[in-house]
Amino acid sequence: MREQGLLRRAYAFYAAVGAGLVLALAGCVTGFVLLGDSWFQLLIAGALGIVLTQTAFLTHEAAHKQVLASGPANERLGRWLACGVVGVSYSWWTSKHNRHHANPNQVGRDPDIDVDTISFLEEDAAKATGLLATITRRQGWLFFPLLTFEGLNLHRLGVQHLLGRGPVKARRTELTLTLVRFAVVLGALFLVLPVGMAFAFLGVQLAVFGVYMGASFAPNHKGMPVIARDVKLDFFSKQVRTSRNVRGGWWATWLMGGLNYQVEHHLFPSMPRSHLARARTLVREQCRTLDVPYTETSLWRSYVTVVRYLNEVGLAARDPFECHVLARFRPV
Repeated sequence: MREQGLLRRAYAFYAAVGAGLVLALAGCVTGFVLLGDSWFQLLIAGALGIVLTQTAFLTHEAAHKQVLASGPANERLGRWLACGVVGVSYSWWTSKHNRHHANPNQVGRDPDIDVDTISFLEEDAAKATGLLATITRRQGWLFFPLLTFEGLNLHRLGVQHLLGRGPVKARRTELTLTLVRFAVVLGALFLVLPVGMAFAFLGVQLAVFGVYMGASFAPNHKGMPVIARDVKLDFFSKQVRTSRNVRGGWWATWLMGGLNYQVEHHLFPSMPRSHLARARTLVREQCRTLDVPYTETSLWRSYVTVVRYLNEVGLAARDPFECHVLARFRPV
């Protein structure tokens, strides 16, 4: 009976989240139509970026089989939301994300610490050349500005995955949903708005989406211990030591789609968002018993940690004949 009650609570929670997202998206569409040729459309663009990020959070939870009763139903929901609403390949995301969950922050195994403009490892930073090296040297300070391009990058990576030669589950379905989604969005923008305004709308929406996504996922693991390629840890220690929680209660849970309970999410990846706060108490007690460090901080402090860590990694991209001590304290 208790288990059934918890399930009902989770289903009711996700029904409310889904209804809220539908209303928010309908509000964006209504505002877009009513405003017409107006620069106030940029407010709608920003709101749409937020709604799409919240939809991505729900997609992430569907991929973890949290939202609906069965695995296939969650997969269908996730695919429709990812490709048809957010515009990112579901199969690409789940493949990458599953590998991350299996080996968080482990060199050569976690794709989330692979170099992609930003270097998360000193050995990657040391290989940077040209413009990339210039960016890498100050990548901590540039991290959030660079996130304005992350929305476009996510779309690019998804399409690249779908058009690649490798195996893709439900390739035709994902391609169809993605193409229809882009056709509807771009068609509406360039039919209703002047060309310049349409590009501005698209730019603002993508920038807000990219910054919001990056600012929600970055605090989870960046700046936490990195596990060497050949090191083996037990599941509990590996997941807890490499993850960071963000304090804030219900508002942080809403803002970050449950990613503020990153430790609990990694230990229980199929646990619904509505139960993570309760699990936190049990996990903290177990960590004290086992003497395993449990990391939790404020959202602001997590960003400070991420920026500092990326700047320290970026030092490896400096000129080998430059004094690192002077470089570290040189004004930027």
